[in-house]
Amino acid sequence: MSKRMNGVHVPHYKNTAACAPNRMPVPGQLVIPMAMHIGARANPVVKAGDTVKVGQLIAEAGGFVSAPIYSGASGTVKKIEDILVANGQKVPAVFIDTDGQQEVFEGVKPPEVTDLDSFLAAVRDSGVVGLGGAGFPTSVKLKCDLDKVDAVIVNGAECEPFITSDTRTMLDRADEVYEAIQLMEKYMKVKRVIIGIEDNKPECIENFKKICSGDSVVEVHPLPASYPQGGEKVLIYNTIGKIVPEGKLPLDVGAIVINCTTLATIAHYVKTGMPLVEKCITVDGSAVANPQNIIAPIGTPLKDIFDFVGGFKEAPYKVLYGGPMMGIAVPNLDCPVLKATNAVLAFNQKDATPAEPSACIKCGKCIASCPLELMPAEIQIAFEKGDIEDLKALKVNLCMECGCCSFVCPAKRPLVQNHKLAKAMVMKAKQEADAKAKAEAEKKAAAEAKEKEV
Repeated sequence: MSKRMNGVHVPHYKNTAACAPNRMPVPGQLVIPMAMHIGARANPVVKAGDTVKVGQLIAEAGGFVSAPIYSGASGTVKKIEDILVANGQKVPAVFIDTDGQQEVFEGVKPPEVTDLDSFLAAVRDSGVVGLGGAGFPTSVKLKCDLDKVDAVIVNGAECEPFITSDTRTMLDRADEVYEAIQLMEKYMKVKRVIIGIEDNKPECIENFKKICSGDSVVEVHPLPASYPQGGEKVLIYNTIGKIVPEGKLPLDVGAIVINCTTLATIAHYVKTGMPLVEKCITVDGSAVANPQNIIAPIGTPLKDIFDFVGGFKEAPYKVLYGGPMMGIAVPNLDCPVLKATNAVLAFNQKDATPAEPSACIKCGKCIASCPLELMPAEIQIAFEKGDIEDLKALKVNLCMECGCCSFVCPAKRPLVQNHKLAKAMVMKAKQEADAKAKAEAEKKAAAEAKEKEV
């Protein structure tokens, strides 16, 4: 294994890094989906006609791996109706007609945190999920066997082009990030905290070195500016030198990885009682008239976001949640800001039109750039043949879908796109095999029961 995991050097385009976020006015309507996290959907606890206030619970967690959802505005629930989201699914959403008053819910008050259980309860009640884009409920991540935790790694890499919302957290809310680290030290008894920040953010590095200088548990770890430095497995390897095996979790190698903005949100809730109701978002891209960072309530339609920053200087050909490497295209501008939305990028036709792919020239650049040392070209061949066993042998499920292979491919092959489809193919084959095995077991059990009756 090389000293540092492979990757690529992408253009940074950190145009808004020096832009402190502007708070936009509350839009006329919020559209708040019940599926903004990995796991079970949240269940609405409001109905059409109900009056709601800022910070009021509108949906409770739908299971252990889930998260509650709160209103970011005061107003009236207009309806609960399915909407189309970026992954192609239809999910229920609470539509709130806002009243512009921004009255805060009476129940918003700091939680009483006195021990580990009450700390974990506060994290869950805050509604926070992985705000770096993953969306995994944070309370579930932290509810683990603490004896296994050797290091908590704070993800401040922000390696995607354009996105600077985490940079603003590290500059504007570093105190809250450190307050959350102190809470973890106190209640989780963490032995080591590593704050990983790419070296193209020297102000952030110096900021944390200053704030954490008297804390022997915390170390600030500058990282080379290389994509995908913020990928969980890459960050773990490049900070503590551990490899997360296929099918295993960071905890299996003694690590917990948590985004810097996620930490700031936890501290803010413990301090004020205000749950996660708004996000700092980078708005940028070649079609955007006035790129900047903004603060918007969760549920704000993207059309209102773009109107606030002055609209478009060119017709948007593609709009993304997230960055250009791993972002997801939205079907329309009615799509709302989600919990894990850290950027909304709009590109013109020239920048958003993919190049025409040609035949693979066997150059091996995709292999050389892959952080996990996979063989993208071979995976594509197995996918095109529908060879499930080959796909499993090639470890397609290890792919983090970072897009390095597609980025470096001189033939412009749609490698990462096909990896996603290949993973879905493997999953479907497994589900079909499991269903067949279950049916056969049930058939065998029924036959045995019938024999006993005879």
